[in-house]
Formats: sequence, structure tokens, C-alpha cells
Amino acid sequence: MQLLFVYTLKFIRKTKNAILKPFDKICAFFILYSSGVKFNSFQSKGIPKINVALGGKCEIGNLFKMNNRESSNPIGRFNACSLFVGPKGNLIIGSNVGMSSSAIVCNDSIEIGNNVNLGGNVVIYDTDFHSLDPKKRQVRESDVRNTKTAAVKIGNSVFIGAHSTILKGVEIGDNSIIGAGSVVTKKIPENEIWAGNPAKFIRSIQ
Repeated sequence: MQLLFVYTLKFIRKTKNAILKPFDKICAFFILYSSGVKFNSFQSKGIPKINVALGGKCEIGNLFKMNNRESSNPIGRFNACSLFVGPKGNLIIGSNVGMSSSAIVCNDSIEIGNNVNLGGNVVIYDTDFHSLDPKKRQVRESDVRNTKTAAVKIGNSVFIGAHSTILKGVEIGDNSIIGAGSVVTKKIPENEIWAGNPAKFIRSIQ
């Protein structure tokens, strides 16, 4: 009897996914296209959140993959992927990049190379969002004017573990790995493993 319930549940899940797959594709295509994103082939499970401001630019390479719902990658903290590009932002995502419930905020420049994996709930910010001066934060115009940004660059074949945060000005070299839950605040050379808060060197990749 238990096996019957198990197989029935699996059948329902597969049927649900099969029904939602073309709907997800159409909705994601419309959102990307209407946001002015330049893109090629992609897969989307669930519906992403895309916001590209006038003047901002977003380009995505081939074989882009997004998981935007619980059933597509059930690792916790389920949110749709979110891409925000400000009026002066330039977001470039290479080919064969995958992300799950990730958020990217680009007010300056963010470049992600090819064959990059962003684990569940990874966030990438090229801005502080607010001024670091408490007096300047009290007035919105002053706060916005004095908010610092710095370009982020992520190399090819990088793997960023789940729930990690990549902050402004960071560069991550090719093939490097960021451990889950890390906060990256500085440049990371290629072929190295870093982890922690703040992230520190663990070892080289042999």
C-alpha cells in the first residue's frame, strides 16, 4: 500500500512538471524579452523576476538555466531567481550558466563567465545600496549620490556554494570554488577554494 502511494505521488509530480514546463518557458521568454534582455537558448523551471531599468544592459549566453520554484531544486529558502539591472548597470552572463533562487543586483558592472554554477540562494551585489556615512543616509538624494559601487567579475568554470554572498569589487578566478554560506569581499585567484565569513583561502585545486 505504501509503495502505491509513493508511485502515485511521483506520477503526480512528473505530470505536474510536464504540464508546467511549456508554461514556464513561455512566461520566462516574455519576461526576458520585454525587459530588453539579449538572450539565446535557456531553460526555466518556474517564473523569474527580471527588472532592467532604462539605460541598463543585460546579456545572457547559450544554455542558461534557472530554477525558480521549490520542486525544481528543493534545497531550502525557495525564491524565484531575481535579476535587477540599474540605469547605468551592465550585466553579462556567459554560456552554460545555472542558478537556483539566486539574486543579482547590478548598478555598475557584473560579468559572469562560462560554465558557472551558482548554488541555491547565492546573491551577487556590485553596490553597497546605501552610503556608509550615517549623516548622508538621512537624506535620500545624498544617500543615493554617495553610495559606492564597484564591478564584479566571475571567471569561467567557477562554482559558488549555496547561500553565499558576493560583494562589490570582487573578482573570482577561473575554476575556483566558494564554499557554502561564504561572504566574499576580496579578489580570489584562479584554481583555489575559499570559504567562510569573510571568505578565506582553504586550499588550491590540484
